[in-house]
Amino acid sequence: MSRRPLVRLSLRHMLLISSIDDSGSLKRASELIAMSQPRATKALQEAEALTGKKLFHRTNRGLTPTAAGDCVIRNAKTMLAQLGKLELELDAITAGNWSRLRIGTIMGAVPILNEVIQQHLTRYPQTSFEIIEDSSAELLRQLDRGLLDLVIGRSSVSATPQLYHVTAFHDEQLAVVANPAHPLVGRERIQLEDLAESRWIVYEAGMPMRLSLEQEYRRAGLAFPLALLETRSALATMTLIQGDPNMVALLSSDVAEFFVTFGAACTLPMQLEWKSDPYEVITRRSHDLPEYALHFIKKLVG
Repeated sequence: MSRRPLVRLSLRHMLLISSIDDSGSLKRASELIAMSQPRATKALQEAEALTGKKLFHRTNRGLTPTAAGDCVIRNAKTMLAQLGKLELELDAITAGNWSRLRIGTIMGAVPILNEVIQQHLTRYPQTSFEIIEDSSAELLRQLDRGLLDLVIGRSSVSATPQLYHVTAFHDEQLAVVANPAHPLVGRERIQLEDLAESRWIVYEAGMPMRLSLEQEYRRAGLAFPLALLETRSALATMTLIQGDPNMVALLSSDVAEFFVTFGAACTLPMQLEWKSDPYEVITRRSHDLPEYALHFIKKLVG
């Protein structure tokens, strides 16, 4: 099929396809974008004719995207996000606020990010920042859809790393943190088996830091605990540790140092063997960043 019909895909088509993905229903999607259902049905038929592909399956759970539908949805959301970004930038120009950076970061890199933001603001004091903290996998999904300008995380979790510019810049070290009143505080050396009576606060299964802890247990010849508290939130982790002196957690050393500085936690003297992949700055190859964003990245990796 010639690619030329694709240029006839309009913003109306893109809005509808994105809304169907969000709602799972043609009826609800038409309501979201203030379009009558007959017009929405016709617009979807037009989009499928122009792409030459069926975009959605009808199931008992509503409309679900086909493989072609996933492709169109991803690009539609990217285009709509770029239009949203354009609107924000025009508003910023009108208000005299000339730049905006949308940054996704994994938890361990937050202390590093804070320092670089302060440096950046000395040169670009009118920069507006949006900071999203999540897993690398989720942040890369948002980057793919144009919802973020850059990600601080790990590209190894992506099935399509060729889509990104990647710069490694910081090796992560890990630390075991606990309430300052933990029974083992004061020991010169602690082994994993010493924590048998403690309850671990961990990331959910499959996350890099969870995998690292599981590997430590395998190396020590110990069964991994079954009674866990799972969260990816640093705030939730520290709140739980504050509430129970017997709880422990594995955090990046940078995050651990931050909480230790304020007396919210202490680190336990444990030797960890696992080495993680370094933090990376990840951007899309298909998207050119403005000068102020490049300056931020230079400060981050420098």
